[in-house]
Amino acid sequence: MSTLTQDPAPQTPPDPPTPPATSAPGGRDRYFDLLRALALFRVVLYHLTGWAWLPLLFPSMGVMFALAGNLMARSLKRPAADVIRGRLRRLLPPVWLLGVVGVTAMVLQGWGPDADGRPGWWWFHLTFWILPVSDPPYAEGLPGLNGFIGPDWAGELAGPLWYVRAYLWYVVLSPVLLRALRAVPAATVLAPIALSAAFELGYLSLPGERFASGLTDFSTFGACWILGMAHKEGILERLPRYFVPSVAPAVALTGLWYAMNHGFGTGNDLDSMPFAQSLWSVATVALLLHISPSWAEWPRRLRRWDGAVGLLNSRAVTIYLWHNTCILIAATQWDRLWSVVFLEQNVPWLLESPWPVLVVTWLLIAACVVAFGWAEDLAARRRPRLWPKSAESGRSPRRP
Repeated sequence: MSTLTQDPAPQTPPDPPTPPATSAPGGRDRYFDLLRALALFRVVLYHLTGWAWLPLLFPSMGVMFALAGNLMARSLKRPAADVIRGRLRRLLPPVWLLGVVGVTAMVLQGWGPDADGRPGWWWFHLTFWILPVSDPPYAEGLPGLNGFIGPDWAGELAGPLWYVRAYLWYVVLSPVLLRALRAVPAATVLAPIALSAAFELGYLSLPGERFASGLTDFSTFGACWILGMAHKEGILERLPRYFVPSVAPAVALTGLWYAMNHGFGTGNDLDSMPFAQSLWSVATVALLLHISPSWAEWPRRLRRWDGAVGLLNSRAVTIYLWHNTCILIAATQWDRLWSVVFLEQNVPWLLESPWPVLVVTWLLIAACVVAFGWAEDLAARRRPRLWPKSAESGRSPRRP
């Protein structure tokens, strides 16, 4: 009854904020926190429902990459090697914890070195669970576990790691991208889109599956990452105020036109159309960064959401890494209710609804925050907490 689809995305916790000219005076931009929380919630909803219009409503992954690029540009005021090492240190422990749980469960279900017919390479590929610069191996088509979780659970568990791979490469390339952005801003922003168009139109071919996946990620979301850096550098502020509101809608409509003419809504969505995704995402990101009110404190009408937004930001990595698994468990358990004759005969609409599954999913995500979220604190060299407190009150642990 639910649809699990590949989507991109969460953001790793940022470095200790230093007040830039374009951010909130207190060093922490609540507007960015809100965007990150909305992006993460949309990712979970999309992976549960598979509604193709959700990435149009809010292109979460483009937004997340833009926010990450903004934070990376801020961090690069320090030596690049130190920044890259710090990013890896903060991101990798939660990934390792996922790998320990997931790989152990796969091995217990019979997965082993002969899984892909190349035992030697299998052991080498396992290192991608340690440093995921490429897709790590996982067991495809595993059966469910005693009615607790549905089949192919390993594929769902490993699915979010594409974002980790893309994020790591963006981090490594950021010093070069930042220098290029300062030298030739327009060309640097447009380069990933031009690369995506070249792949789409057949002017360039993608070499090898592993290399191709990295190039596709860069060409699809690279402009969003670079726009985030441009926002932090003040480059967007130097444009005429009418420029972004005039150009971005035209770019978005071009992406939408391309998608509509290539099967959007008939089995395809933006995630299966990298070129359309790149245009729609960069246009939306440009508008959101153009608005960018830079809230040092929450507006009165949004203060009630401080706790939820703070939690989503404080545990973004944990939530993103485990949300697919939580969705599959929730859907598996909810589908078992069809065996209750009374429910099947009297409220079939309830059993078909995705909303109860969404509630169960978030309850399971909360359990994962308690069970695994402490790894983010250890990675950030903070005292581990089972449940992070609200950031608005100043009681929240400081971001790493």
